[in-house]
Amino acid sequence: MSRTRTDRSRRTGLPQTEDLGLKTPLDPAGRSQAKTRLRLWLRLLRATRRVEGDLRERLRLHHNTTLPRFDVLAALFRARDGLKMSDLSRMLMVSNGNVTGIVDRLVSDGLVIRVAMEGDRRAALVRLTARGESEFAEMATAHEAWLADIFSVLEEDEIAALFSPLEKLGEARA
Repeated sequence: MSRTRTDRSRRTGLPQTEDLGLKTPLDPAGRSQAKTRLRLWLRLLRATRRVEGDLRERLRLHHNTTLPRFDVLAALFRARDGLKMSDLSRMLMVSNGNVTGIVDRLVSDGLVIRVAMEGDRRAALVRLTARGESEFAEMATAHEAWLADIFSVLEEDEIAALFSPLEKLGEARA
């Protein structure tokens, strides 16, 4: 009985070309490119985690809030007429349950309200209260300053050069 590539991948622990969904085998140059892409992915991940961790800590220390709460407030600030919960969860790319929990706490803190939608008793719009707008405006000003501080290690031309490739990467489909 002959061994297949899949058998070999089980035996060696290394994925084979067809296991990875690749059309052609990785040649030495391809392996080098693969390592470069892996290093790039790890650097993007590390940078993202660092920035996100820094923002989370600053929001906690200076505003006693979390990044998800900030994100919900930011989305509602941009949508002055309010958002349905389903739209909010889609915008933030989180489950309806996550958004519901965050909104419940924001309602109890007096930062947002739920408003019944005309014509659909099951649906409600979520809107910022005056207090929510005021507190978010303070947080947004601080957030902007924190980002300026975090990105101060980069020159303006370096920042500008990142936009196009990151947008292309973000829009690409595998």
